[in-house]
Amino acid sequence: MLYFAYGSNLHHFQMKRRCKDSIFLKKIDLKDFRLTFRSKYRAADIEPKKNSIVPGGLFEISKSDEKKLDVYEDFPILYKKYYFLHEGKKVMTYTMTKKTPFKFPTERYLSVVKHGYRDCKLDLKYLEKALIK
Repeated sequence: MLYFAYGSNLHHFQMKRRCKDSIFLKKIDLKDFRLTFRSKYRAADIEPKKNSIVPGGLFEISKSDEKKLDVYEDFPILYKKYYFLHEGKKVMTYTMTKKTPFKFPTERYLSVVKHGYRDCKLDLKYLEKALIK
């Protein structure tokens, strides 16, 4: 199955540790969404926003990988699944169930996300924009 990562799961080494079968395919943009950070975990989330994009990594994952991600993402309590089409194929990602106010991420979490942006060759300006409130 196809999975879209936009937060700490962009970090290739971390993603491989979490999901041993995962394969990074390419970078893609999720259109009409924006990146933000929220919840007591100060974690990445996406929310609808016209004419905005969230860059991310497209991964091929197995059923067992999906089960591991469900546990890690605290599905269905903290995150729910969101599906979209990319080049005619169904892609799964996670989005937070409660849209709480913006919370600046911890330095540790942010450095993992930044590393992931570099791993996937994403433009850091989108991450920087998400951090300005």
